[in-house]
Amino acid sequence: MITKNQWVSITYQLRNPNNELIEEADAALPLEFICGHGQTLEYFEMNLLGLSPGDTFDFKLPAAQAYGDTREEMIVTLPREIFSELPPEELTPGNTIPMQDSLGRHLEGRVREIAGENVEIDFNHRLSGIDLHFSGTVLKTRGATDEELHELQHAKCGGCHSCGSDSGCCH
Repeated sequence: MITKNQWVSITYQLRNPNNELIEEADAALPLEFICGHGQTLEYFEMNLLGLSPGDTFDFKLPAAQAYGDTREEMIVTLPREIFSELPPEELTPGNTIPMQDSLGRHLEGRVREIAGENVEIDFNHRLSGIDLHFSGTVLKTRGATDEELHELQHAKCGGCHSCGSDSGCCH
């Protein structure tokens, strides 16, 4: 049964409100995660709690419980010159471009529009503002191993150890 610290393997289909398929994981390449550790959407996991192998699920998440509403402040206009090292074919509306902010954090920006010397970039998640419909089947569950839990905690921290802690301080 799915509870916190359970390793979970599922198939699923993700659809938008128009019933168009956005994403899919089948039995050959299932979604695998450890419940309760932020590897998937919080409300997605909440809808799976208590299910066992063989159980099916079918639920909807409003945008606010999925990737959030589209935030206008996440859509910015940047000077085209900052993209001068990018191959011209990549600077096309709809393309996603890896970028960094002034603090060095990695961001994904989707090109919305190119107008003269300006490029409009959307830093919202590609599924923000969209209500999501999930359906699928629980394939397997088991208790996560100590090693898997340790690796998860280490990944959250980044393994920096700069604080002297091995407990995932996120320093």
